[in-house]
Amino acid sequence: MARKSKSNLPELYLEENKDQIYENALAEIQSFELPLGTTLRSVYDDQPNAHQKFMEKLDACIRNHDREIEKMCNFHHQGFVDAITELLKVRADAEKLKVQVTDTNRRLQDAGKEVIAQTEEIIRCRVQQRNITTVVEKLQLCLPVLEMYSKLKEQMSVKRYYSALKTMEQLENLYLPRVSQYRFCQIMMENLPKLREEIKEISMSDLKDFLESIRKHSDRIGETAMKQAQQQKTFSTALQKQNNVNYGRNMHLGRNRILESKNEITLKRTFEDEDEHEEEVLTAQDLVDFSPVYRCLHIYSVLGDGEIFENYYRKQRRKQARLVLQPQSSMHETVEGYRRYFSQIVGFFVVEDHILHVTQGLVTRTYTDELWNMALSKIIAVLRTHSSYCSDPDLVLELKNLIVVFADTLQGYGFPVNRLFDLLFEIRDQYNETLLKKWSGLFRDIFEADNYSPIPVANEEEYRIVISKFPFQDPELDKQSFPKKLPMSQSVPQIYMQVKEFIYASLKFSESLHRSSTEIDDMLRKSTNLLLTRTLSSCLQNLIKKPHIGLTELVQIIINTTHLEQACKYLEDFISNITNISQLTVHTARLYGLSTFKDARHAAEGEIYTKLNQKIDEFIQIADYDWTMSESDGRASGYLMDLINFLRSTFQVFTHLPGKVAQTACMSACQHLSMSLMQMLLDSELKQISMGAIQQFNLDVIQCELFASSEPVPGFQGDTLQLAFIDLRQLLDLFMVWDWSTYLADYGQATSKYLRVNPSTALTLLEKVHRGMKDSSKKNNIFAQFRKNDRDKQKLIETVVKQLRSLVNGMSQHT
Repeated sequence: MARKSKSNLPELYLEENKDQIYENALAEIQSFELPLGTTLRSVYDDQPNAHQKFMEKLDACIRNHDREIEKMCNFHHQGFVDAITELLKVRADAEKLKVQVTDTNRRLQDAGKEVIAQTEEIIRCRVQQRNITTVVEKLQLCLPVLEMYSKLKEQMSVKRYYSALKTMEQLENLYLPRVSQYRFCQIMMENLPKLREEIKEISMSDLKDFLESIRKHSDRIGETAMKQAQQQKTFSTALQKQNNVNYGRNMHLGRNRILESKNEITLKRTFEDEDEHEEEVLTAQDLVDFSPVYRCLHIYSVLGDGEIFENYYRKQRRKQARLVLQPQSSMHETVEGYRRYFSQIVGFFVVEDHILHVTQGLVTRTYTDELWNMALSKIIAVLRTHSSYCSDPDLVLELKNLIVVFADTLQGYGFPVNRLFDLLFEIRDQYNETLLKKWSGLFRDIFEADNYSPIPVANEEEYRIVISKFPFQDPELDKQSFPKKLPMSQSVPQIYMQVKEFIYASLKFSESLHRSSTEIDDMLRKSTNLLLTRTLSSCLQNLIKKPHIGLTELVQIIINTTHLEQACKYLEDFISNITNISQLTVHTARLYGLSTFKDARHAAEGEIYTKLNQKIDEFIQIADYDWTMSESDGRASGYLMDLINFLRSTFQVFTHLPGKVAQTACMSACQHLSMSLMQMLLDSELKQISMGAIQQFNLDVIQCELFASSEPVPGFQGDTLQLAFIDLRQLLDLFMVWDWSTYLADYGQATSKYLRVNPSTALTLLEKVHRGMKDSSKKNNIFAQFRKNDRDKQKLIETVVKQLRSLVNGMSQHT
């Protein structure tokens, strides 16, 4: 039994556990907590008869609840009965009340229909009023937006783009955020960026038009600026003169009162004319409408793209600068080409200077300085190249004046121009070269037109005209009565006047170079020295070498150079008067005209000697000696007499020359004549000479000696001129006297009668005479005694020849 009871313990335990599960499931069902799936699954497990047992438990639970409900109803039944009784009592009163309420309700409904209608009308009006108020409030918010947008459109239409950008900024930051919920505001917000881009494009287009316009009209802008600079300079000069006048008035009040009043009137008129001119002519900046630049700069600055605009502007202006600095190929041909070139550059930098001062940051001083330095280097290179092609000094002078105005104009705008003035000194040298070329042609024309004869003056008036052109002074000539002749030819005053004109022309270039009087004086003297030492000297040298210039012309050239040399001191005074620099100043240069004219005179003198010798050679060439004649004609040869007459007439012309020149020319001519006659005797082609020819030659030499003794040129002392023929005389005397024994005995002694006779010369001539005698003896063989005399003479000659040869050989061995 005990074992059996032990085996039933698990079953009992399981039975009790199942009951507990069913009770829990019933508790959950009663609690109405859904879902019940979990609860029901726990009930319907795999145990057999679980459903039936659960239903039994459920029925038991239901019976328990029914009993409880019945107990509760029994407990409250009396109260329920009492309540029903009370309700039945008030039922009749309730029906009466219901009738009365229904009737009252009907009457109220009938009476309130009009009130309800009026109330509904009031409600509707109140709703409308509220709606209107709301609309008004919204419209009050939207109207400023619409007004600003309308204002924006109007500003866009009248091209007030900067104001339009400000309006957009107000719309975006102030107005649109208030009404951002509306669709039209969204549309506006979407349109604003497009309008900004449109404004940028329009303003950039205007800027491009502006850049193109100033590129086309930069020459006009520059021309106006250069004119204004000239006017300002004229005004300053006039003001300075007025100050000088006022200073002089304080120093010399009584004496200069009238002159000062005239100067004041003149200056007043100058100022009035200047004012009228300024009223008529606009300034360079007034010729340009800079509003596109300002507008575009403001627009890009507002849009935050100011740096982009600055870079674009500077880039475009650099390109335009390169175009402006590019010259035309034919610029050097006319002054207008240079003027247009300078005007364009001035116009360009006037615009840049204005932009620099009226805008902030668009261009900087560093940028303009860099641009100017680049342009200045290009300008200097262009001017160096093109000015080198200028051969007209007037064009070079015009170029200089344009450069000065160009430099003064840009200097007035604050640009450094020292390099331009340095360039002017280079161009000055070129200007001097063109002047020298021009004056070289003038000098050649003057020399070609000169008649090389003294200037005739018939009366006092003609004389004064000449001395007004040339500083000539000669007290002896002044004492002579009219008509008379001035020693120089017509070219002298013309040359002097042209030198002065050259000084004036050179001075024109030195003006306005901002140099001191000392520097200008030095420049004038240097350029004048170049004219004298190079140009005039070259022209004189070429003139002297011309074949058509004869002895008379050469003599006149020497006289002319003498007077020009004397006039150099007057040229120095002329330069000093122009520059107000005394010649006593230590650094004052001197004119080199003295050496120039001396060199020309020496060249003319040498040419005189050469031409005289050439003329003598021409006469010698027509000499026709019969070297085999038996005896002389008894008179001098015709060619020699013509030569002597020529020399006599020529030396008469030399009376106006300095004494030494005439004497040197005469001595040179006689020496050359003596040498030519000697060479004629010693000519290697002349094989034999007869004694008759020697006698005839001796007669010709006697005429030469007579000419020398007649003193054709005064100033020779004693028989100095005759010594030119001493060699010929002693040689001919030796043959005429036939005094060979004396010659041979006294040879080498200082007291020798034939000291000037060279043994080789005597030998050469003796051999020719010997051959002549041999030939003569062959022809004259009629008389025997003659043949004997000839044979004796030939033996003597042979003996002398041997002795002379021994002397010659001894001399050669000694040498």
